Amino acid sequence: MTDDAAGAPTPTWKIELAPAAARQLGKVDKSVRRRIVTAIDGLARTQRPAGVRALTGHPGLLRIRVGDYRVVYTVRDEHLVALVVAIAHRREVYRDL
Repeated sequence: MTDDAAGAPTPTWKIELAPAAARQLGKVDKSVRRRIVTAIDGLARTQRPAGVRALTGHPGLLRIRVGDYRVVYTVRDEHLVALVVAIAHRREVYRDL
């Protein structure tokens, strides 16, 4: 646990990648992959960062933009886990959800 600005302990969140998301991440260009990994790592600190959007028609799924790519994930507050379910280019990411 770490301390927040007020000195209170903040819980440590875990980030998990679904197998499909891990495969998708491996297919992304190396320079873009670094930016995506940085954004995913940021979910451990802020699960609902500025710019996050809920997906219409998919209750519980959120997405963040990383350039032309989208990271689709769900937050499991009771388990302190953010589960990444899809990583893909914006024109492809919503097809198989």
